[in-house]
Amino acid sequence: MPDLTARRLDIDALRVLRAIRRQGGITRAAEALGLTQSAVSHKIKRLEASLDCDLLSRRPGAPMFTAAGEDLLGYADRIVGLHDEALLSLTRTDLAGRILLGLTEDTTCSDLSRILGRFRRLRPQVAVRTRVRMSLVLRAMLDRGELDAAIVQVFAHEVRPADVVLFREGLHWVKSPGLQLAPQGAIPFLSFDDDCFYRRWALDIGQDGGALLETVFECASAAGIVAAVGAGLGVALLSDRHLRPEMEILRDRLPEPPALAYVVRRARKARNPALDSLIAEVEAEISRHGGLSLAV
Repeated sequence: MPDLTARRLDIDALRVLRAIRRQGGITRAAEALGLTQSAVSHKIKRLEASLDCDLLSRRPGAPMFTAAGEDLLGYADRIVGLHDEALLSLTRTDLAGRILLGLTEDTTCSDLSRILGRFRRLRPQVAVRTRVRMSLVLRAMLDRGELDAAIVQVFAHEVRPADVVLFREGLHWVKSPGLQLAPQGAIPFLSFDDDCFYRRWALDIGQDGGALLETVFECASAAGIVAAVGAGLGVALLSDRHLRPEMEILRDRLPEPPALAYVVRRARKARNPALDSLIAEVEAEISRHGGLSLAV
């Protein structure tokens, strides 16, 4: 039986391992964490040496993680989460108040949900009321003072100095490879509903290049748009997370879409100490992990 007392799981090394999974490689993980690539590699090698097994596969064409690495990632999420929650519990103060928070549907299935759950456990005297809406609706609610803060998606050039950026991603025109577009005439457009700012851009600035879009399918959910693209019903605007290997990205005929960002945006009013505490925890999480991720 192995001597477990001689082995240790270093918290910082586990954070690095998670960042490699989140960012898709050592180089991007190093950039997200503010470390050099050699520092990231060194932490992983030390962890592998202490466990006497390989965690990353170094063979060309092989999966990024070995079976042992995949197993450890499952534990790493729980270990790091409990570690951070324990530290927060020792520094918490008697904070009370109310937060009116807006979320998009995407962010309800993200790292943010875990942070909110932890915040509720550590700040039981803070009441958090959450409303899930599309980004344009949430931004209007912020302007009217109906929310204290919201997690919204914006075009990257619309990020404000006071926004907390959770992560950035690209936006792309996509279609099924089997869909043949006529060289002239209207392009069939698969659209989200009227409250989607992708749609507004596509039907406004997006057509400045001379292409005419004809909306043939309208759906409020990304899953519905993805399915319609797969069925060859038309062209759609989808973000990085919703791209599929079988989709074709269009790089001509239509204007290049702007990049996207998910941000925490406050309402323009007096500061809320409870909200300050929540946003501080979100920022700390971003600092530790190099950003937050969403599930598809």
